[in-house]
Amino acid sequence: MDILLITPNSPYPPQQGAALRNLGLLHSLKALNARVTLLSFCEHIPEAIPERLALLCDRIEFIETPSRHMSDRIRDLVTSDHPDLARRLNSAAFREKLVTLLHERTYDLIQFEGLEMAVYAPLVRQHQPNAKLVYDAHNAEFALQRNIAQVEKRSIRRLPGRIYSQIQTARIMRFERRVCALVNGIIAVSDDDAGHLRTLGTGVPVFTLPNGIFVDDYVINETAALNLAGMPLVFTGKMDYRPNVDAMTWFIESILPAIHTVHPDAHLYIVGQHVHRNLLQYEATTPNIAFTRWVESVVPFLHRADIFIAPLRMGSGTRLKILEAMAAGCAIVATDVAISGLSDEVRDALIVANDAPAFSQAVNALLQDSGKRALMGEKARTYVRACYDWSILTPHLRDIYREIGIG
Repeated sequence: MDILLITPNSPYPPQQGAALRNLGLLHSLKALNARVTLLSFCEHIPEAIPERLALLCDRIEFIETPSRHMSDRIRDLVTSDHPDLARRLNSAAFREKLVTLLHERTYDLIQFEGLEMAVYAPLVRQHQPNAKLVYDAHNAEFALQRNIAQVEKRSIRRLPGRIYSQIQTARIMRFERRVCALVNGIIAVSDDDAGHLRTLGTGVPVFTLPNGIFVDDYVINETAALNLAGMPLVFTGKMDYRPNVDAMTWFIESILPAIHTVHPDAHLYIVGQHVHRNLLQYEATTPNIAFTRWVESVVPFLHRADIFIAPLRMGSGTRLKILEAMAAGCAIVATDVAISGLSDEVRDALIVANDAPAFSQAVNALLQDSGKRALMGEKARTYVRACYDWSILTPHLRDIYREIGIG
């Protein structure tokens, strides 16, 4: 089967959630004997194709990620009814390359990774009307924006963000409904997201394929170990992403002081690139906080963490950061939002806390109990290997394709 996979960024190196999922999908497609053409945006086009991608794809085409300034976003917010998400990766060069590929080969399946890429679905339908199209929804985006707007209501200083998300919710819902109506199948990353996408009423079948990881990639050798100060608390994620910014703002302002009262040597390590300017103030004013910025791998930080924290109040889907922490054998304290989309058994492998007092109490208790942390880490590693390794998920992807008439 010939497949065209269209992604918003290069799947390798897998340094953010979308790339992690897309790399896993490429491995699954290889296991299913698919011939894959990868068409992807890339912030910095490499001089040579990464070997891991070259082994997984028949052909790879990178297009430079377009720039989109705040002035462009404000103009579109005021002068159009298009969602911001639909304009972020608008590129004439990408459209030209896509049309070229569609003229050179007839594909059995064309899959769009995320709503930002599904903006190109009408163009694909125009040039290959008989191809099966799949929208892989990394989030139910309209539901995510609605959730963000609800959380923003808690703070008057976040009124502009709340208004923005309320406007975007309606616009994204209309856009996501049009996209879903164009394709032959929709893949959601959780049953909750699948339910949201079904409410759009398109009648197109919606399947669930959760996020996964390669559990063996999270084994570490002693030479790669880090020396981190104090009692390390670790959070990972792209740090200009609104749910991550909110999570760290809430943790630093409302939870960390109570932890420092009991454990003044607790150090917070925020591991991720593109730190938002609203977070930088804490680096200078709050003790024992470090922003690592870009790192080659989060794995050494996960293995050195006394506790992995996930104080998320916004979001949807299945959190890859949780799966990574579990695979590394971390003791985890998380909110219900952070573990949404995971099966109920996950609660046996971590501690759930949804308000600031409960979260700080859970962290303080775990910092005093190394035996419990080790036991939680072993449970987490066993659970994620049994349920979320890509070797387990690949057969489910094959079944989804068969349901829509491919393979």
